[in-house]
Amino acid sequence: MSKVDVAVVEEHVQVPSPPSSSFGRQLQVADPEEVTIRDDGNPEFKLPKMSSLVVVLMTNVLMQISFFIIVPSSSVYAGRLGGGETFSGLVIGIPTFISALTLMPLLKYDKGVYKIPINLCCSMSIVGNLCHALAHKANFLYLILIGRMIMGVAFTFFMYAKKYCSDPRIVGIRRRTTLAAYLVVGQGTGLSLGPFLGGALYKIGFGPNGDQLVFNGFTSPGWFMAAVWLLFWGAVTLFFEDVEETASGTRSSHANQIELQSPQSQPQEQPSNLPSPHFSQPTSSSQDIDGREGFVLGPSQLGVTITMCWFAMTCFFILGSWEANIPVFAASSESSLNYSPFKSGNLLAIGGATTFPLLLANLFVGRRVQDRMILAAGSFIGMVGLVMFEALLIKSSKAITFVTLLVSWMFVALGFNLSTTCTLSLLSKKLPGGWNARVSTIIQCSNYMGRVSGAIWGGSGVLVGMRNYVGLQIAFVGIGSVLFSTLWRDLKAKTG
Repeated sequence: MSKVDVAVVEEHVQVPSPPSSSFGRQLQVADPEEVTIRDDGNPEFKLPKMSSLVVVLMTNVLMQISFFIIVPSSSVYAGRLGGGETFSGLVIGIPTFISALTLMPLLKYDKGVYKIPINLCCSMSIVGNLCHALAHKANFLYLILIGRMIMGVAFTFFMYAKKYCSDPRIVGIRRRTTLAAYLVVGQGTGLSLGPFLGGALYKIGFGPNGDQLVFNGFTSPGWFMAAVWLLFWGAVTLFFEDVEETASGTRSSHANQIELQSPQSQPQEQPSNLPSPHFSQPTSSSQDIDGREGFVLGPSQLGVTITMCWFAMTCFFILGSWEANIPVFAASSESSLNYSPFKSGNLLAIGGATTFPLLLANLFVGRRVQDRMILAAGSFIGMVGLVMFEALLIKSSKAITFVTLLVSWMFVALGFNLSTTCTLSLLSKKLPGGWNARVSTIIQCSNYMGRVSGAIWGGSGVLVGMRNYVGLQIAFVGIGSVLFSTLWRDLKAKTG
């Protein structure tokens, strides 16, 4: 539908329509305070209410920090209670496995809205962090694991944050990559701030008071994040308004039809109050394309879906591997670094922080560059980091210094964080709006698969051999590149 057509709709939107026609009801425009639409009235540019959007984005940031804050001290905490390096990798990765198991039942009870998931996220985050903190006093290794499993229930909101930022009821098709970029900025924030806080709290916890049973370097991240989540839960209660309160389903249906209406659909009913012959009640054909009835994936759409799921898994597999491996490798006899959790946390934080300006720049670049170009650039940058690190390992793992490890980590963190920007947004543009919940779910499950397997692989990197550890990651990116190159034309989608 052209902008002129949309303008005609808006001109007539307040004119009462005959009771028998559902077309007039479909053209209702949301209150400007509830859904933000660009001045030209194009629903492709609409955004949700700002206070609710900020709450969702901040929830994403806090989940990312909660995920990463234990990384610097995970191996030493597990070792203190009798666990090994593989167990510490399991502790880091297990939340995503639990999230995948919890997600399907939760989807049956969420009613298509977000208040139940966001409240569940806040409550489970508090309980999970408290369990993690109390494991030391209880002298019970598996209480760490139990706490992280409870956190996994909270991390189901990773999917809902992605779903919210691509929900056709409140987000236009030309705003999905932009909001996905904001989620990745939050991901980068957690990637840098989480390990830094974890390392700093580890050092503070083992300060002048020594090794206390309740508050120490092992337990301080849990206490700190439990307090932060409690305060944030109050903010959620005050400021978050659900989709039902900001944009109704009837309003969203027209936006979906504008985005995905079939050019072959024929007029069936012409409202008497609209002089233009260009508007008609959508046929069953266009309704099917809009989402829930009779839509079947074609070969190209199936290929795009497989490719985006592969990259969603691969990016988080590699990021999770490095996050879990750096503290283990830097403290092992395989390297000459001999790092403490505090130093490892600083290295992770510095690498994440250096990528932050470029992730911010992507907020503006992403509005003008196609998703497939961002995916290609991110994959190339990340591959440079992997190949660089593999070359250093071939020479000698003992030759790896702070600078070489940091530079390799910077390329990996920047490249694969950048690539995660467009997996969901691109797929949501290629499939009907009614498929948003399915698209968000399959992409998030791919992320979960990558996170849990990557964390375990990273924790075991020294045991399996560091060259094998990096080699598998290079192979994963290579497979993605083959898929990507084969489907290059099919990956073309609208910018923004």
